[in-house]
Amino acid sequence: MANGTRADNQAQAPSLEESVGAAIRELRQRHGLTIAQVSEQSGISRGMLSKIETGQTSAGMESLARIARALGVSMSMLFRKYDASSSSAQHIKKGQGMEVVRRGTKSGHTYHLLAYDQGPTKLFEPFLITMDDDSQRYPTFEHPGTEFIYMLEGEIEYRCGQETFLLEPGDTLTFEGSVPHGPEHLTRCPIKFLSVIIYPKAVE
Repeated sequence: MANGTRADNQAQAPSLEESVGAAIRELRQRHGLTIAQVSEQSGISRGMLSKIETGQTSAGMESLARIARALGVSMSMLFRKYDASSSSAQHIKKGQGMEVVRRGTKSGHTYHLLAYDQGPTKLFEPFLITMDDDSQRYPTFEHPGTEFIYMLEGEIEYRCGQETFLLEPGDTLTFEGSVPHGPEHLTRCPIKFLSVIIYPKAVE
């Protein structure tokens, strides 16, 4: 009986084409995109996209790469449903966050993005920011959403609007991103802090 059940489960397991198609459809619907929109962004016909989503045809790696770009995810996200044992969790090992270039990077900031593959609509962005050079004036930032800072190492005077706050390890600071903000003075280097920006749903 057990062997028969195992065989039935294997027979019912979705094919690679069905798994990839289901993942594409789920990601597209999650971000409120139509097949026509993904078709326009990827350069793949609506008819072909529909067949890919329903598992009626397999797509080449180049086509999958174009679809992934249109959805704002990595190609690995398209294969995640093929392994039923995998979860939706994203594990970033120490020092392996995606290093990104943002305004202020050349002034001594190092940004490591600790979560990505959120699709075309970002809900939040967690950064590990390292600062070790106080030789230049740092820029002022303004952006949508709410920002949360958690101080990990060093000391920094951080300005927010007309106020300046001394942040030490364990301190937090929360503010509206639309208020002009940024480092005022690096009191004790090296400095590391976690910055989490939570965006309103309308931001893309």
